[in-house]
Amino acid sequence: MPAIVLIGAQWGDEGKGKATDLLGSRLDYVVKFNGGNNAGHTVVIGDEKYALHLLPSGILSPNVIPVIANGVVVDIEVLFEELDALIARGVDVSKLKVSANAHIITAYHRTIDKVTERFLGKRQIGTTGRGIGPAYADKINRVGIRMQDLFDENILRQKVEGALDSKNHLLVKIYNRRAIEVDEIVQELLGYAERLRPMVTDTSLLLHRALDEGKTVLFEGGQATMLDVDHGTYPFVTSSNATSGGAVTGSGVAPNRIDRVIAVIKAYTTRVGAGPFPTELFDEWGDFLTEKGHEFGTTTGRKRRTGWYDAPIARYSARINGVTDFVLTKLDVLTGLSTIPVCVAYDVDGVRHDEVPVSQSDFHHATPIYEEFPGWTEDITTARTFDDLPKNAQDYVLALEAMSGSRISVIGVGPGREEIVVRHDLID
Repeated sequence: MPAIVLIGAQWGDEGKGKATDLLGSRLDYVVKFNGGNNAGHTVVIGDEKYALHLLPSGILSPNVIPVIANGVVVDIEVLFEELDALIARGVDVSKLKVSANAHIITAYHRTIDKVTERFLGKRQIGTTGRGIGPAYADKINRVGIRMQDLFDENILRQKVEGALDSKNHLLVKIYNRRAIEVDEIVQELLGYAERLRPMVTDTSLLLHRALDEGKTVLFEGGQATMLDVDHGTYPFVTSSNATSGGAVTGSGVAPNRIDRVIAVIKAYTTRVGAGPFPTELFDEWGDFLTEKGHEFGTTTGRKRRTGWYDAPIARYSARINGVTDFVLTKLDVLTGLSTIPVCVAYDVDGVRHDEVPVSQSDFHHATPIYEEFPGWTEDITTARTFDDLPKNAQDYVLALEAMSGSRISVIGVGPGREEIVVRHDLID
């Protein structure tokens, strides 16, 4: 059985939770391999809507074992809040496993994130202020706190002391904030230990054994390709690898175990936060996409920036991730448009670029070159086969497929769990 990577192909918020939910009954494990609670999945099941930020969306599927792997940074307070909220709604969360090597977001990470972002002024990155970047920085600087450290008070205290030694100088002398007490952090973290103990394990070993036993494992990426710290629109990116390669390092599963890479992509484009966005709309069509697509962040509530579909970005994502299948979401949002522009290339100072420019400066100044496609007015939310779609909607999908670098296997035609069109099976 396969190991499948599921990632976002744009700047996030593409609907990865729905894609995971579509596969849910056929999965044995769902693994979150990067990021923290700075992104969210919204999953609609019947009349129930679930907004998940840190937990893998597979936690909503009764037969799935959800895993938070080593590549994730975990705010334990948020973890428990999400678990308790699901328990209150009758969801069984007892199967959750958390990597002993996952790093922890502490109160000082959140503080540093917020004061640093304010200090940047006009140069702000647009972080969520949840401490994700500082936690990853500590990981790279080898002063991070890991889950396993909570079970040895002496080790935990030593590591917190080491981390706060320089941070308190920064907070007091640069940002004019109070110093953070070591005891304050240690006692807070120790207070989580006993509840966490049954969840924490060697998730790399767990997943290798699962694959050896023929189980189906889905690796679910947070954020998306264009927010990847190496391959995204740096520096306006997240602090982890949100591409398919991140599934390998972020879970401890070897690359030759991966069978399929599924990329979720909207029928238009959105992003949250600062940074370049060639097809961004500032007119009534941007408002149309925002309002009809309900484009507000699951985690932050921030209004998303909106724009038309960007084919060079789709091709870039297909190449970077080795995409085998696209899941195209929110096609229904485009219903009612007489024509639908699609960015097929960029103009940079009079030079045509058919692919994403390697220079960030060029990408900042890229002007989209559009090709327009006829729209449709028919309601498509009841479509369940490709032939059920209006001719113009079919032609639009086929045109995107031809210019995006991989086949479009699933099409989202509405927000509900059942509102999909399956062209190709995502597992077999």
